[in-house]
Amino acid sequence: MKSKNPVMRWLYEYGVITLGCALYALCFNWFFQPNNISMGGFTGVAQIVNRFVPVLPIGVMSIVLNIPLFYIGVRKQGVKLLVSSLYAMSMGSLMLDGLAAVHTFQPTDPLLACVYGGVFLGVSMGLMLTVGATTGGTELAARLLKYKFHHISIGRLCLTIDVIVIGLYAMTFRSINNALYGIIAMYISSLAMDTVVYGAVNAKIAYIISGSSEEIARKLLCMDLGITLLEGRGGFSGDRKQVVLCAFKRSQIAAIKAAVTSIDPNAFIIVCEAHEVLGEGFGAYTPDSL
Repeated sequence: MKSKNPVMRWLYEYGVITLGCALYALCFNWFFQPNNISMGGFTGVAQIVNRFVPVLPIGVMSIVLNIPLFYIGVRKQGVKLLVSSLYAMSMGSLMLDGLAAVHTFQPTDPLLACVYGGVFLGVSMGLMLTVGATTGGTELAARLLKYKFHHISIGRLCLTIDVIVIGLYAMTFRSINNALYGIIAMYISSLAMDTVVYGAVNAKIAYIISGSSEEIARKLLCMDLGITLLEGRGGFSGDRKQVVLCAFKRSQIAAIKAAVTSIDPNAFIIVCEAHEVLGEGFGAYTPDSL
């Protein structure tokens, strides 16, 4: 939310964090905990450490493991990350324990738990990441690794970390089925997270090949769309043609096709998904972009 009012922006960001925490608590208590499906992350690491050193509580161990990550995160992204993430951790823990205290969910089909639990988890983590917050653990580690591995999506980084933890968890507790279900859930979670984080761009790209490219270009410019003219040559005829390249929002696709075909009904239109679009009318690059 791009608001000039700092109070409204603050309310929006913390409202999104609170919603993300609520979804996280719901998916854990409804899908993961009753079916004994591992969620990976630092909680899984803490469970493994607790197995060999029982005197170390899992909750305390999770906090200790997060300390160096928060330190690095603050150095990379400032105090805002620490404040928002501490709020997310606290609110998430309160909601998780509060929901468990008022209602006990019964086990359900493990496969359904994996699918819906993964979707809820990915959406909750993605919502928090879009406003610069995490609950620590896997999401914070993935956010920091993103500085080094720019070409890998945030969801895939989380998936890699979680799969490693779940694998170690399976070897420690000798629970193969639990690990397999957990990997399915984490994969679905990574897809849902990437959809929330990157899908918000909501853009497509069109390549338009026509003998009336100049007229089509003028028409699209009148629709307040940015275009680029590319030089091309027909593979069969060898004729030189201009290819109109246009990035646009999904809601504009029908109007663009109507405008192009009204000029040239035989125009060749190729529409592609745009993973991410930066520039005027779309997103803007920042050093800490996901």
